[in-house]
Amino acid sequence: MKAVGYRQSLPIDDPASLEDLELPEPTPAARDLLVRVKAISVNPVDTKVRKNAAPEAGQVKVLGWDAVGIVEAVGPQVGGFRPGDRVYYAGSVIRPGANSELHAVDERIAALAPRTLDDAQAAALPLTTITAYELLFDRLGVAKGGGAGQTLLVTGGAGGVGSILIQLARQLTQLRVIATASRPETRDWCLSLGAHAVIDHSRPLAAELKAAGIGQVDRVASLTQTQQHYAQIIEALKPQGQLAVIDDMPVLDAMPLKTKSISLHWEMMFARSRFETPDMPRQGELLAEVAALVDAGRIRTTANASFGAINAANLRRAHALIESGRAQGKVVLEGF
Repeated sequence: MKAVGYRQSLPIDDPASLEDLELPEPTPAARDLLVRVKAISVNPVDTKVRKNAAPEAGQVKVLGWDAVGIVEAVGPQVGGFRPGDRVYYAGSVIRPGANSELHAVDERIAALAPRTLDDAQAAALPLTTITAYELLFDRLGVAKGGGAGQTLLVTGGAGGVGSILIQLARQLTQLRVIATASRPETRDWCLSLGAHAVIDHSRPLAAELKAAGIGQVDRVASLTQTQQHYAQIIEALKPQGQLAVIDDMPVLDAMPLKTKSISLHWEMMFARSRFETPDMPRQGELLAEVAALVDAGRIRTTANASFGAINAANLRRAHALIESGRAQGKVVLEGF
């Protein structure tokens, strides 16, 4: 089968950083779906793994943790799907990625794709949707329909996770949603997704909130550059507020949170699949819930750039855009 992968960790401008490959077809395990991949999207985790996880000598690694495709075969213990189903999912970081014509994925973390979206539009959603959903409802503990009178600040609102988090918070809670963005086009994007207001994260956050008449906030979803904004986030949070974080950093000193009794929450959407937790099927269930919201017209795709067919050259372009920090919404690719 055709696939895109790498043999060593290299800068993305090196043609060998991602290569077109021919690999053996995967064999589905007992609970796996064997999926013929139709479309994918690219996430920051793809670039982080490529740069920091070199394959063993003589081996190749395939990236890609967002896919839409058609089920071709199922493992003997699969009960919820059958060949011909059109599914979407984010996969597992400890298994080969979906940048390949055929891909094996555990049925517990997959769902039927939204009927009203095409393959590329649907491929934009899974990983960021799971991240945003778990952050909002599982980590921060916001109740469905709850949050009245409370404010959520979303830093990096125009990115992949922010783009779906804004929508989930607006559609499923009563929170007042404030996003951050630093360019006119990203500000407009956040407002179009439902943010009540947008402030500029290139300026001090607490001062921006005060100037907008918002003051301190109850919760912060810090999606990017947490270390850079950390002191301002703490200043912006109310006493006994909540901070949820998804980005990587060399160190995070929790002591400054003590004075206000701020709670810290980490969201890692691969935790359930990596450790096969008892609630692992929850990811498939929440994807099904969001698919229904999409088909009802309440949630829209976050796809914002199509880079053409799934091949090494186009994926290198997509990785370069992600690494630039200027991606808006999601980058998608379709077909081999």
